[in-house]
Amino acid sequence: MNLRKRTRGASAEVHTSAMNDIMFFLLLFFLIASTLTNPNVIKLSLPKSAAGKSIAKKTIIVSIKKDLTYYVDKKPVAVADLNAVLSTYKTADTEVTIVLYVDKVVAIQDVVSVMDIAQKLNIKLVLATEPK
Repeated sequence: MNLRKRTRGASAEVHTSAMNDIMFFLLLFFLIASTLTNPNVIKLSLPKSAAGKSIAKKTIIVSIKKDLTYYVDKKPVAVADLNAVLSTYKTADTEVTIVLYVDKVVAIQDVVSVMDIAQKLNIKLVLATEPK
C-alpha cells in the first residue's frame, strides 16, 4: 500500500498586479484625450452628408441656430454686424475659411445671406454636415 501524499504539479495562480497598471494607464489616456477635444457649445442638428472632408487652415466657426441667432466663434453676433465681424478676421489673416454650422430647420435664405457676405469678403466657405 502506498500511503504517501501525492504532490500535485504547479499550482494555478493569476497575478493581477500588471492588469491594475494597464487599467490605470488606459484611464489616464482617456482622461487626457477627452480634455483635448473641442466641444461644440452650441447644440445644432446638422444635415447629413455621405462625402466629407476636413480642413486644416485658419477657420472661423459661424453657427446659425433654429431661432435665427448667429454666433461667430461661439460669441453671439447680430445679423447686421456679421459683415463687420467677419471682415476683422479677414484683415488679421489672409488664408481664412468659414465653417458654417446651420441647424437643418433654418431657411435656405439665411444660409445664402452668410454665403453672400463671405463672397463679398473673398473668404472661402464650407458647410458643415454630420456623417451618415
